[in-house]
Amino acid sequence: MRVKSFTSADMGENCYIVSGDDKEAVVIDPGNSAEKILDYIKKEKLDVKAVLQTHAHFDHMCSAAAVKAATGAAVYIAEPEAEVASDTGRNLSAMFGTPEAYAYDEVLSDGDTFEFGGTECRLILTPGHTVGSCCYYFEQEGALFSGDTLFQGSVGRTDFPTGDDESLRKSIIAKLFILPEGVRVFSGHGPSTTIGYEKENNMYVF
Repeated sequence: MRVKSFTSADMGENCYIVSGDDKEAVVIDPGNSAEKILDYIKKEKLDVKAVLQTHAHFDHMCSAAAVKAATGAAVYIAEPEAEVASDTGRNLSAMFGTPEAYAYDEVLSDGDTFEFGGTECRLILTPGHTVGSCCYYFEQEGALFSGDTLFQGSVGRTDFPTGDDESLRKSIIAKLFILPEGVRVFSGHGPSTTIGYEKENNMYVF
């Protein structure tokens, strides 16, 4: 599994392109980096099978339509996040002056899996940052894409619409901290970390 990341200069959100040896790929959280994402896909001749959203805040979803248009890949979100994607207040686009309801094609439920490139990822529903925030877990590769649920030494904000501090804490402890400590965590903002490091050092969880 190969992971390529792009970080937007404005909001600092991370986008990840995950690909296999056969060039099949998924794009996770295409924020405001559409040109870089599409250039990389073209350069590497990737066959993008899906756009996977960890949540529907505008900084993580604003380029989903552009990636879909260029690749034909369907956009997936967790089922509870539909109310966030379609509401310009809840997805924060109106707050930042660019109100837009974000389109998606498919909804996934907690535990649903998605296969591509000889590997499998599983959606782990982790409400807290938003009502339908989720993570994508590649068990075989020991990788977790956590969106704005878990950061290195921190956690996602809960003061935006549909956020809830206690739900976030429960999600991390009950669903993420049970994963093997060596699992590498690719966060929605900032550097990567590991489950083991966060269990020992993340003061925002306990």
